[in-house]
This record gives sequence, structure tokens and C-alpha cells, in this order.
Amino acid sequence: MTATGLSTLLIAVTACGPVAERQPRDLRVGYDSMDGSLTVWPPRGSLAEDSAVTAAVTEAVRDWRSPVDDRVHLPSSGILFSGEVDGLPLALVAASVPGEAASWLLQLTSDGARYTVSHATEYTDPGYLIYSDVLPVQSPDGRRYLTSERVRRLAGPNGRTLSATDGLTDPVSVPRCRAVTVTATLRSTESLPRGRATDRLLDLGTGTTAPRYPLVRDESGSGRRALTGLDTCLLAGEDGPFGSILRRVGDRDVPQSVPASWPMAKLAVRTLGELTLDGGEPGELEQLTWESAEGTMSAVVYRPADDGPVVLSPADRTNPLQVYELPVPDQPLVVLSWRATKDTTLSVPPNTTRLVDRPGLVVAPLPERRETFSLAADEKTHYRSAGSPRR
Repeated sequence: MTATGLSTLLIAVTACGPVAERQPRDLRVGYDSMDGSLTVWPPRGSLAEDSAVTAAVTEAVRDWRSPVDDRVHLPSSGILFSGEVDGLPLALVAASVPGEAASWLLQLTSDGARYTVSHATEYTDPGYLIYSDVLPVQSPDGRRYLTSERVRRLAGPNGRTLSATDGLTDPVSVPRCRAVTVTATLRSTESLPRGRATDRLLDLGTGTTAPRYPLVRDESGSGRRALTGLDTCLLAGEDGPFGSILRRVGDRDVPQSVPASWPMAKLAVRTLGELTLDGGEPGELEQLTWESAEGTMSAVVYRPADDGPVVLSPADRTNPLQVYELPVPDQPLVVLSWRATKDTTLSVPPNTTRLVDRPGLVVAPLPERRETFSLAADEKTHYRSAGSPRR
């Protein structure tokens, strides 16, 4: 939802006190969020009124811990769906984790009387998960989606309306490592008086591993264009754009948490220019940008002319001088990008061979040892380093 829409969405949430002061009680079923007179997340599923199931789900959620050992605050969490799917019990919980001010989508299954958390993803956009209208569900048969009562229609990657029961769609064919678009049509409500015909989301593929949240907002459709032909499993890898900057908690990296570079919204791409290597046909160099929970990130993408494998750099946080290490096979490169004006001057180490040299862009072989590049701009000089060992 937009910020304007959120401002009129009334959320009744019990205040989050210290975890140690929580009183043992069952999770609410549904979520007491209202958009005017509409209950956004009512109880869903054939087991929603089964008190024994609710108690078992609550116990499993109470025992669960986040990657940094935080626990769920039960009074501000809720069971969004509880029912049988393909003959097996399934529960979906919007879990509030106050330690990191995070929201998690917990997926629980049962082997009898006991429920366990089988899949847990952290909602990328800071804030309550229940502000979202489409939630991803991991399924052995492919992706499913759980929709709020605001959703009048949900179209799958092929543009066709998805069938749903109690808000949970039938299995959807989503590739493992390719991004596809799902589009919600939102009904008219108090927060959206005119509704919304196209609320676009990118699903990054079923290969997206927990705790990474696989849905990215794509209001303009630029994200779909930006990721065309790209392997999202490589994008998400530890050396790929989306997975390369680890989250830090205090003074330490937390590799088991969602990366700081994980995308949230506003994926886009722009062409930097042609790049010719070893006298071959010129390939295309692009800059990929996106918003993460920790700010704007970017990376470069090299698309060879001969339909060879696409090469991706790790992410770089926004800087006056962007520095990307591009691991081209047998010829690793450093790509330097900046906003060129009459007052900016780039300085590179002596004897640097510039494969591309134009205002705002320099491409050179990656130094074999750590080297420093500098950009003089606006009475201040910015320094960045590249080369082995990697930062």
C-alpha cells in the first residue's frame, strides 16, 4: 500500500512490552486490522475455528527463534490462515519480532498433533507484514499466494486470474530462478477510494531461500524489464548483487539473516555503454539499481554479444564514486561510475589501462593488489578501493 493508504488504515495492536512480561495465551486468528468497515485479514481456512489447532500453532510459534535468536511477540502477531491444503494441515502466521522491529511470515505444517515452522521469511519492507496484500506461500506443487480482503483479483505470470479458496490460491507455475510478475487488482476501500487496477509484484522465483522474502514491489514495471534474462539464483548468491552485502547486528555480520542488499522495491536498469573485450564483439554494460531496507544499492551487469553467460558484480551502496568488481572469466574488471560534471576529476593508479574512458565511466582490469581510486568533486575528494583481496 502507499503511505497515504497506510495513514488511513487503522491497526489495533496490543502494545509490545518486554518479552519477559508476556502472558501465555493463544495467537489471535485473523488480524484485527480494518480499512474503513473492511476487515483486511479475517480468519481463513477450514481449521481457523479449531481451538486445539490454534493452541498447537501458538506453541510452535512461541518456540521459534529468528536467526539472531529473537522471539515472536504473540499479542501483536496473528494466524492469517489455518486449514487443510492438499489433505495436509497448513498454518500461516504474521509474526512480529520486536528485537529487530521485524515482521516474519511463518509457514507451519503438522505431523499429527504437533505443528512446526517449516518455512520462515522476513518481510523485506520494514513494518508490519499485514500492510501487504499478497503474501508468498512455499508449496511442493509450486508457489501459492495468500491475499487480503482488499484483493479483488490476482493475476498470475501469464496474466490469467488465479483461482483461490479462503484467500489461498491454487498452485502457480513460478520458475525456480527467474523473476515473474503477479498483479493484484485492489477493491475500493476507505484508504483507496478508487481502488487500484495494477498493484504489481515481482516474484524472484521458487529458488529464493529462506529467510529471504521473494516478493518485490514493482509499481512501474521497471523491475520486470531490469531482470529480463537474469538468473535470480545468481543474483541472490553471496557474490551476487542481492546477496553480497551482509546484514550487521551490532559489530558483527549475520550471514544467516536477510542480506542488507536484498531488494525491497524500485528495481531499474540503465545502459552504461558498450564494452569490447579481447577484440570480440561489443557487449552491453548496464547498471542495476534497487531499494533495500538499508538504502539504495546498485551493481553492474555485463551481457556478452555472443549469448555467453551474463556476468554480475557484487552490490555497492550509493556513493559519489561507485566501484564495482566485475568477475569476467579470465579478465576480471573494475567498473567506476560517477556523475560527471565540469568540477569532477577521476584519478586512478599509475599504469592503469582504461578499456573504457568517458565522462562518468571508466572500465579497467581489476588490480592484482588493493588499489585506491579517487574522485575530486565539490571541494571534496572521495576515495574508493578495489582489487584482491575483495572488500
